[in-house]
Amino acid sequence: MSNLGRIGLAILTAAALATSACATSTAPSAESGAPSATGAVTLVTHSSFHLPEQVLADFTKQTGLAVKTVELGDGGELATKLSLTPGNPPGDVAFGVDNTYAARPVRAGVFDEYVSPAAANGAQEYALAGMPQLAAVDFGDVCINIDTRYFRDKNLPEPVTYQDLAKPEYRGLTIVENPETASPGMAFLAGTVATLGEGWQDYWRSLRANDVVVAPDWSTAYKTDFSGSSGKGPKPIVVSYASSPAAEVGEDGAAPPTKALLDTCFRQVEYAGVLRGTKNPDGARKLIDFLLSPAAQAAIPDAMYVYPVTRGVPLPEAWAKYAPVPPKSATLPADRLADERDGWVRQWRQAMGR
Repeated sequence: MSNLGRIGLAILTAAALATSACATSTAPSAESGAPSATGAVTLVTHSSFHLPEQVLADFTKQTGLAVKTVELGDGGELATKLSLTPGNPPGDVAFGVDNTYAARPVRAGVFDEYVSPAAANGAQEYALAGMPQLAAVDFGDVCINIDTRYFRDKNLPEPVTYQDLAKPEYRGLTIVENPETASPGMAFLAGTVATLGEGWQDYWRSLRANDVVVAPDWSTAYKTDFSGSSGKGPKPIVVSYASSPAAEVGEDGAAPPTKALLDTCFRQVEYAGVLRGTKNPDGARKLIDFLLSPAAQAAIPDAMYVYPVTRGVPLPEAWAKYAPVPPKSATLPADRLADERDGWVRQWRQAMGR
């Protein structure tokens, strides 16, 4: 079984859509020797959030605050639900709103402004213009992934660019996620807009003509239908993440049978912010500071399969070899994403005949 099978790459930031909310609490065990918590801070997050218990226990040891988590679905659902509660938040601090959705809750007045001192170590490089309420915590790149074995066995050249996927030799080989229901699908759509510019709709029409398959979520596309994953599905081309190949490294350290196409990447950055109306603003700020600490940042790659924003944090060995940070990724301003997203989705539906 690959690393993906063992740890469940579904804990990725742009992961499968969840529809139910749940709450948990993390505190150090009696055996840890840490002092009893004198209070708690509630972290509102998405269904893909995961940090090792020991990391959160270290926060409790340092501050006396236990961390309670409230999960509100995937990143898009999190942003939507937070936007409905400005000034009356379901917790103290939020984590997991990404750049494709950030403008919505910021415009709704969900967050108080807070710039962590720790942000100077790298997070500020990912700050959104005009949105000092949000602190970058991690980033990932949504890219086309391919099953390299398939192309070797078929003696077929590997695709490289967006445009390659519309060529006749790749007919019926590609599966993407629906941008209406899956954050990787939205990021991939935004990537085509950013990279191809005017006429991106024609590109999607050409994909449709080339028998592209649209999956409802990342889990279906990657874990079930992608031939390079443990699901060993029928499609050798899928929208996933630049970090996905690291999860396919064999238990014996064998090279993964997949790779990301780095000319097709769109950057997603996840942010944390103090929720306006919190009853524990000091605890919220302390938790944001902690999420940017070297200890928490070092745990992020293995725990959530995204990259840390703090400079100097080493990547796991398999990442350095098989999932390096793409040298260039497409981006779009958060305000433009907020203003034009719905229109892009409508045009996408038209292009895809949906």
